[in-house]
Amino acid sequence: MKDARNKIFARNLKAERYRKGITQSELAEYTNVSESTISLLERGVQTPSIFLVHDISKVLEIDINDLLKNVP
Repeated sequence: MKDARNKIFARNLKAERYRKGITQSELAEYTNVSESTISLLERGVQTPSIFLVHDISKVLEIDINDLLKNVP
């Protein structure tokens, strides 16, 4: 179940980041995490903390629910 949730979150994150035209490097800088962390999140390898999900939603200027849509 955790892997499925990570994959859905990863897909949502990548789509929203592309939509906003922000690179992984920029998102990492704006959220104060490493670029490799963003990469791991977008590949569904790492589970983000709720605080990081919040920070990402603020940087992307989207509702947090957009990142969590369809996550079981």
